Amino acid sequence: MKRLSTLAATTAALALVMGATVASAKDLKYAHFQSADLGSPKHAAALAFESCVEGKTAGGIDVQIFPASQLGSGSEVLEGLQLGSIQMGVVHDGPISAIYKPFSVLAMPYLFDDQAMAWSVMDGPFGDELFEGMREDTDIRVFGVADNGVRNFTNNVRPVSEPADMDGLKMRVMTAPVWVKLVESLGASATPVAWPELPGALQQGVVDGQENGVTNIVDASLYENQKYVSLDGHVFSWHAYMMSDSFYESLDDAERKAVGQCVEIAKVIHRGMTAAQDANAATILSGLGMEVVPVSPDQKAMFRSKAQPAVREFIVGEIGEDWPKKLDAAVDAYRSAE
Repeated sequence: MKRLSTLAATTAALALVMGATVASAKDLKYAHFQSADLGSPKHAAALAFESCVEGKTAGGIDVQIFPASQLGSGSEVLEGLQLGSIQMGVVHDGPISAIYKPFSVLAMPYLFDDQAMAWSVMDGPFGDELFEGMREDTDIRVFGVADNGVRNFTNNVRPVSEPADMDGLKMRVMTAPVWVKLVESLGASATPVAWPELPGALQQGVVDGQENGVTNIVDASLYENQKYVSLDGHVFSWHAYMMSDSFYESLDDAERKAVGQCVEIAKVIHRGMTAAQDANAATILSGLGMEVVPVSPDQKAMFRSKAQPAVREFIVGEIGEDWPKKLDAAVDAYRSAE
């Protein structure tokens, strides 16, 4: 009987310890909008983050991934991060610029030459200052950015190889005014549509076209309702890795270190997958039945001459000249170091 009592007491004590361990685990709801598929860069990166964080914290942080906009649109995820009801989100730059206007400077068209330049600028002092400003202003901490893809125009009406071909097209844009200005500067009309509603808007003919990177065109099967894709590469678009600052502050030093390290791993996976898709855009999209419209350097210069001054003027009117000048300086610094 004494042995049984001892065994029972030991079992009860272990149960209490295990229960306390489970109870002390910190829930981390992680939201993104791509599909729950390993071929989706955001989801592959999210799974890597989950495994990394839970391993490094020995289960002290319980990562719960919510893909495919399960927790709402980008704007709703941002609101959740501010309220603390969502702990982590990977959201594209369009909705972010609606709550933190300096982010709209990243919509400056035809600016970066390639991924190497874009990554260097965003990983350097310019990106650090932009992210810290957002944290101070919104209570959302930005760890860094990964590629949302080099944005190209698609439509279901006609091939577009120069700005005149945009005249009269109804184009979906992200839900921030700067994207409206970009499309309107090229002669098309712009209709803001939240990401979850985009496939339906294309299918129903609410809009003729849209602009996105290869990853999103494939992931959301946008090619099913879009015949033409013009490889103009007008904007390097971004996904920001963000966390509720109040949640981050609740973590201990070891947990913060783990989160930072695991975001870096996720970012590399995300960037690599998206950049590979962009590099093979013509092959991927033509293989899915789209007619790929090449855009020559001279034609791209025509797009740039119409879009960049108009968008720059709009951005300066919204946020002043400080951030555009900082971005120009970062680009110039990169070029001078080559």
